[in-house]
Amino acid sequence: MVDELDMKILSLLQKNARLSYREIAKELGVAVGTVYNRIKRLEESGIIKGYAPIIDYEKLGFGLTALIGVKARGKKIIEIERKIAESGRAMMVYDITGEFDIFVIAKFKDRADMNRFVKWLLSLDGVEKTNTSVVMQVVKEEPRLSLED
Repeated sequence: MVDELDMKILSLLQKNARLSYREIAKELGVAVGTVYNRIKRLEESGIIKGYAPIIDYEKLGFGLTALIGVKARGKKIIEIERKIAESGRAMMVYDITGEFDIFVIAKFKDRADMNRFVKWLLSLDGVEKTNTSVVMQVVKEEPRLSLED
């Protein structure tokens, strides 16, 4: 369904989602209509879910990142995951295997902000325990996966 040209278009859009169809077409040596049709198909198929700027959250005051493991009762896991996903602080919510059932990556303004979130998590029906690790230093934080070989 996705060929080499699609991957090249996606790679360019990852680097700069503001590129025009004309700029992409020129870069790849194809017709503007081809680029338009390919991007439209990628959007309709759900491969492209949307376009968003990459923000430095630390510069906006969200300087604390936490990795939170959540242990939950089986019947409540999906409900808990949905509630966490709706939270404004949770950036990523994963259903995982292992000691914990859910893994959350969240950003906070300070320890008090994180404390409120963790206490809220613990108040959710079905949450048995949490384990929070605070990020000391960001080595790599890149929301984009390289599509180039």
